[in-house]
Amino acid sequence: MSHEPLPDDVRRFVLASVPSVPYIESLLLMRRDAGATWNASQLAARLYVPVAQAAQLLESLRTAGIAVPVPEAEGVYRYQPSPELAELLDRVAAHYAGNLLAVTDLIHSSLNRRANQFADAFRWRKDS
Repeated sequence: MSHEPLPDDVRRFVLASVPSVPYIESLLLMRRDAGATWNASQLAARLYVPVAQAAQLLESLRTAGIAVPVPEAEGVYRYQPSPELAELLDRVAAHYAGNLLAVTDLIHSSLNRRANQFADAFRWRKDS
């Protein structure tokens, strides 16, 4: 699988839904141990990111329907996507493991495109 092109659904998901490498890493970490619960401190320690960033990642995963808050514990989440999303995330995980470079390149190309679009919004135009 290492040099196969990414399937369209995986490409679309990465381009549309994965804002950063730490995001996909947190998603895959939670997926790998689906029965576990995670708080920002635990996630931060595993991903080597600041606790505040880990808290934002968990909230983003919740908003995306990938993680759900654990009712009896403040700031604690569990991996629990819908069955359809879980199936897609299984494919994303397989391609990430087998073709890390293609997936991370796609994430970075998406980030670069968004940065350029943002910069373009501030560019002076002669016709303005």
